Amino acid sequence: MLKHILRIALILIVIAIPVGYWISRPDTAKLPLEAVTGKRPNISQPRNQMVPTIRIAKPIGWGNAMPTPAAGLQVQPFARDLKHPRWLYRLPNGDVLVAETDSPPRKASGVKDWVMGLLIGSAGADSGSANRITLLRDANGDGVAESRTVLISGLNSPLGIALAGGYLYIANTDALVRVPFTPGQTRITAKPETVVTYPGGGNHWARGLLAAPDGSLYVSVGSSSNIADNGLDAETNRANILQVDPVHKAFRIYAAGLRNPQGMAFAPQGGLWVVVNERDMMGSDLAPDYMSQVELGDHFGWPWFYWGGYIDHRVQPENPALQEYSKRPDYALGPHVAALGLAFATDAKLGPKFANGAFVGEHGSWNRVPASGYKVVYVPFGDNGFPAKGARPVDLLTGFLDDKGRARGRPVGVITDKAGALLVADDVGNTVWRVSAKAGG
Repeated sequence: MLKHILRIALILIVIAIPVGYWISRPDTAKLPLEAVTGKRPNISQPRNQMVPTIRIAKPIGWGNAMPTPAAGLQVQPFARDLKHPRWLYRLPNGDVLVAETDSPPRKASGVKDWVMGLLIGSAGADSGSANRITLLRDANGDGVAESRTVLISGLNSPLGIALAGGYLYIANTDALVRVPFTPGQTRITAKPETVVTYPGGGNHWARGLLAAPDGSLYVSVGSSSNIADNGLDAETNRANILQVDPVHKAFRIYAAGLRNPQGMAFAPQGGLWVVVNERDMMGSDLAPDYMSQVELGDHFGWPWFYWGGYIDHRVQPENPALQEYSKRPDYALGPHVAALGLAFATDAKLGPKFANGAFVGEHGSWNRVPASGYKVVYVPFGDNGFPAKGARPVDLLTGFLDDKGRARGRPVGVITDKAGALLVADDVGNTVWRVSAKAGG
């Protein structure tokens, strides 16, 4: 027994020495964040890493502080004391649904998985998923939800929510399910019906969901690893947007090669857009997370290519035949910002500066020096339905990091409420924030 313990201790020491050395010597950005944003970002040479840069923002909560809104706007808590609120959905009657959710239990199969588990825990996640959808109601219109009820529980790491055809659809980590639902209900007792199943868990467990006008539904399914580290077979039906036919309970791959797609939304002109988290361990300047319009049959290159055809030589064997067909994203949001939430300003009432564009919830980096993300940004669009020429992300809600680099909160899902304010799910601060225009602004 003693020999066994000593052998384990020796293995841990052997692992810890090189890992500790590389953690103490992180890769530092050589470009300003702004240089790796926009329609034509600066794509520099990769600085590939055996051990990633690790800079975790320690979660500390808000205390008496609050986020800082852009000039002309104000912020207040819409609902507090939630458990890891990550995603939001507005019902036709104005009620707001919030997914209180977290990663499913992870099985560490090696050192890499063990390290990832430590990272997730220290970043304020992996506290045990509440596995429920909670209904928030602001009946008097004062911008604060005065009532909340658990709408449905017993789910499996749910995220995306959509109302369509008399059903409430919920994207669990491993299956799209539905229950009969009428807006106004405050409790669902029906057993969820499975529509389709798909791979669950992995490093990217959260599934976005969007109902389309034609009756189909889109589900965003992230990869299980960084660059298909466990082989392509482990990535079957992952790193994709799936289009689901709820009548026949079937799906097809709508678009592929998206490492971790999450938030999806239809632009006012009708196009499907998505925000995507790109790959890690190429240094603090690569690769930019992005938002892009997506069409049937698009392939964005993962894992072989990034940003429209740049080769990732770490992936073997290479796939040169795909290079010319790898779609270049429409807009770079910057490296490692962890873009998750997406909402267009279609019915927002935050003033003319925020009237034609998209809001993006950036969860924030764990592997960049200096830190990136940890805020909500606004991307101005032009009249053609795409980001405006030369436009850079505009800070809309900041202050999620304190002056010591600790995380008061981390923004994720973003939606507009019935009055045109912006709601922001903060899964580390356990709060839904409401951003609105100042009176007379």
